[in-house]
Amino acid sequence: MNIDWSELRHEAEGAFVRYLQIDSSNPPGRETPAAQFLGELLEKEGIVPEYIEIKDGRQAVFARLKSLANNRSLMLASHTDVVPARTEDWTVDPFGGEIIDGKIYGRGAVDMKSVTIFHLFCMILIKRFDIPLSRDLVFLSVPDEETGSRFGMKWLVDNRPDLFDCEFSLNEGASGLESFNSIPLDIFQVAVSEKRMAPFRLRVKGTPGHGSKPTVDNPIAHLVQACERLVNWTRELDVSEQNTVLVRTLTDKGLINGDFDFKKLREDGLMSPDMEAGLTNTINLTILNSGFKFNVIPGSAEALFDCRLLPEMDLGDWRAQVEAQIDDDRIVFSYALEEVPNEPDPIISEWDNELSVAIEHSVREFFEDAIVSQSTSTVGTDNRFLRTLGIPSYGFIPCLLSQSELNGFHANDEFLTQDNFKLGVELMWSVVAKVVCSK
Repeated sequence: MNIDWSELRHEAEGAFVRYLQIDSSNPPGRETPAAQFLGELLEKEGIVPEYIEIKDGRQAVFARLKSLANNRSLMLASHTDVVPARTEDWTVDPFGGEIIDGKIYGRGAVDMKSVTIFHLFCMILIKRFDIPLSRDLVFLSVPDEETGSRFGMKWLVDNRPDLFDCEFSLNEGASGLESFNSIPLDIFQVAVSEKRMAPFRLRVKGTPGHGSKPTVDNPIAHLVQACERLVNWTRELDVSEQNTVLVRTLTDKGLINGDFDFKKLREDGLMSPDMEAGLTNTINLTILNSGFKFNVIPGSAEALFDCRLLPEMDLGDWRAQVEAQIDDDRIVFSYALEEVPNEPDPIISEWDNELSVAIEHSVREFFEDAIVSQSTSTVGTDNRFLRTLGIPSYGFIPCLLSQSELNGFHANDEFLTQDNFKLGVELMWSVVAKVVCSK
């Protein structure tokens, strides 16, 4: 097999740009055009996709390349939806797929339309070159990941169990990084677990009245005070086994000294936001709602917080901590996603199996001195549903992301460099080929 990587990368980049130009914002959640686009690319190669209608306008796309062996499959999973983007906040069209100075701009560039294209071209290469397989390779791209997966992966796990006869699964969740807390080095993190998504709502009732009169029962004032207590709350660091192993590895290689102290880093203001997110239960105030007229004191107010909990954090214990920090019986706490209290405890996928070994070997073929480390994803992914099925599931974006690219997740002017896109195409293929192609 002789792959012309220059030509293939150019072809894949063209598909990526066109994919970025499809507005699959969620909400409102009309991802069917994105699923159809991916399916049509597969159909052109003679791969027959299945379009799964989950809800009006919300399709998943599934495809399988079969082997003659009896081994269970490798699933390449991704999501088609992206968070909304306000055109007026971007310096480029968020759905333009523009390439400027070596950067490919667009909502979903890193989260996660690029990874979907990496997955898809692994399928295309195997079909195009008629490569014999040692196990089935499965492609699945689903809607609704960005609002909790109720009409995406969760629905499929509940209603289409036949899709998930998998030995392993790859999705998003972690990536290669250019540095570790500002220390320059090539480090590739692979997410074997993830923080639990536990957004919560605070509600408070007060006494409505005329805005001209003094009052001690303005619900907005009560809510603001509660929010301030949470915003200024310094929570304890929790150094997981995965982080301990990483620090030990970096110390053994002489890249950091043996006195590396996470707590001192934070006290000295030297801890990156990404690192702190991996060591704490994070909360961010994202929505405030109250009032309808400037001269009317409203009868109620509410605030919503994005909250990500470390895997071992119990939901009941966390609620008690938040309520103790607020220390105000007028404030009513509730989780904002119905399914959060019922989700099982996060599961840690095993290490040192065929897929994780393939990732390690492939990374070091591209970057000889790279560090490959297990990690806990700071974001919620669809891997959480597959892990409950007993499928070892890993978060792996095969790119060496800069801080600017990392900052693009859910932010304005999201981009991926052309160099990283090229790396992603080849590195993802290297990993997948090691796991599914006959030796």
